[in-house]
Amino acid sequence: MKKIVFVINYFHPDYASTGQLMTELCQSLSADFEITVIAAQPGYSANFQKRYSKLIEVEDWEKIKVVRVSLPKVNKNSKFSRLKYILQYFLLANFVLLREKNIDLIYTISQPPILGGLIGTIGKIFKNTKHVYNIQDFNPEQAAAVNYTGGAIHNIAKKIDKLNCNYADHIILVGNDMKETLNNRFGQKPPPAHTVINNWTNEQEIIPLDKSNAEVDRFIKQHSLENKFIIMYSGNLGLYYDLENLIRITSEFNSNDRLHFLFIGEGASKSTMENYVVDNNIDNVTFLPYQPKEFIKYSLNAADAHLVVNQKGIKGVSVPSKIYGVMAAGKPILGVLEEGSEADTLIRASESGFVSEPQDYNLLIDHIKLLVEMDVESRKEMGLRGRKYLESNLTKDKSLVKYKDLLQRLTE
Repeated sequence: MKKIVFVINYFHPDYASTGQLMTELCQSLSADFEITVIAAQPGYSANFQKRYSKLIEVEDWEKIKVVRVSLPKVNKNSKFSRLKYILQYFLLANFVLLREKNIDLIYTISQPPILGGLIGTIGKIFKNTKHVYNIQDFNPEQAAAVNYTGGAIHNIAKKIDKLNCNYADHIILVGNDMKETLNNRFGQKPPPAHTVINNWTNEQEIIPLDKSNAEVDRFIKQHSLENKFIIMYSGNLGLYYDLENLIRITSEFNSNDRLHFLFIGEGASKSTMENYVVDNNIDNVTFLPYQPKEFIKYSLNAADAHLVVNQKGIKGVSVPSKIYGVMAAGKPILGVLEEGSEADTLIRASESGFVSEPQDYNLLIDHIKLLVEMDVESRKEMGLRGRKYLESNLTKDKSLVKYKDLLQRLTE
């Protein structure tokens, strides 16, 4: 049986969307490959942190060998804190990887930015094996879109990640629009071998449910959201979604007792958003932490519509994975996305929502009003069109089969 080592900073039981995807991928592949995972010790739950006392610990989980490395707690608002976290992960992950024996293929993702791919490049050279580089987000392009990096640092980072792409035996992209970004990196030269395999949600687990469902109803009552039209954002409240500005549209609806905005998740932008709500006496906004994975199928269905957003400049750089869960739940989408981006294309192809360009806040407000005024049956049909499209084109099994076929071909 061929051995694949996954170097992925988030893995079960972490709630991060990439960690959940990679966990499901490794579970799916474990019947056909010997899987080793190098990951950070879980960071989203204090209960799990208490289980680990060493810098590096090894455990077996569902036929998968998991090597966990200890990392400092990160303050996402501090560049120094982020850098400390990333460098410690980079050093420990490389140390663990280089100790592994009989590796047939190294699989890395583009997290942490640049260094995730560099771990694979280093591993390929020193272990004389193959490397698959899964680009979930192009960096430094993503950081540059929100002015997080620039100048010499940007140029050096881009050269390093171009090197990672060049040395990889195969690149996996998660959106068709990302092919243009890869092509741009190499100019007139042909880009390295690559395949587009979209991310997914478990559409057998997340299904459309009415608000009358017992668990959905309990969630709504628990948070005093009865008889509200709920617009939900569920996911990372990070720097790449323009959420610090989008939160301002809530003031437009503050006098509307029926409409309520619900933000579920954590991230660098959360404190800014919370401060705006408090400072402006906004009554129609609630913030909640990440929900347990097993409960997401209910929390998603509490919404009447979902926000799927990206910052301007993210087209071809990243794909918001939350769109798959929203489509699976069969709920209408309020997209704030650049035209031609992967998520924009999915919403338009499925006719499952409205899309406005990033920073066009007035059009977003108009779209919210349209959805609120739409009759219940039309709104329900809009959401279910997304579910139908996902079942035909974007199922979990379709993506997992593509991964299995590609990795078997590369390890023959």
